[in-house]
Amino acid sequence: MKEDVLEQIVDDYLQFKGYFTTHNVRFKPSPNHSAFEGDQDRVSSDVDVVGLHPQRTDAERVVVVTCKSWQAGFNPRRKLDELRGDATNPKRETWRHFRELWVPKWSEAFRDTVFELTGERTFAYRIAVTRLQGDGDVHQWARTWSEDETIKANLDGCSFGFLTLEEMWGTLLAELKKTPASSEIGRLAQLLKAAGMTAPTMVVPPEAPTPGSDAALADEMNDEE
Repeated sequence: MKEDVLEQIVDDYLQFKGYFTTHNVRFKPSPNHSAFEGDQDRVSSDVDVVGLHPQRTDAERVVVVTCKSWQAGFNPRRKLDELRGDATNPKRETWRHFRELWVPKWSEAFRDTVFELTGERTFAYRIAVTRLQGDGDVHQWARTWSEDETIKANLDGCSFGFLTLEEMWGTLLAELKKTPASSEIGRLAQLLKAAGMTAPTMVVPPEAPTPGSDAALADEMNDEE
């Protein structure tokens, strides 16, 4: 089941690129793992979208995407500092949002699950975001995260990157034709394109939701999950 809009856009984006997709793939460490802790490891984590391209044979034959649909955006510097212990998250330990990247026993379970599902040990891991906050572009931050020693070890040869809403939405708009799209998100993009409501430049600058608004509360709840 596709639970939020960003996940639906990821799904359409991958399908436009020829991937078959599945959702909410759950994983957790084996109780037989030497580091297994009942209180910490009994409840499964999951990744939002897994895509498999039947005609590709390269390292992106399988793409695994976790979605961070925070309207305020994703601050890659801050989140990496939190993971490294150089900054704190007042709501919840940040590693809990990135178990498969940061904790070896969870990473092993994650990679084993992807292998059982797709038959591939090497795949592309992506974090989908509404936008990236701060300085640096998406490629610079992808390199920074992928070169972190903990993330590199836990991905064990798999590539890392970010997918922004701008990139995915632009791809949908560019590739949609007049044949009705098969999804609600695709159909919406198609109708907006038909109505001439897809501006080539930014209409309004991005901004965080108003403090105390329902959107801000939703961001806070997502950050605590």
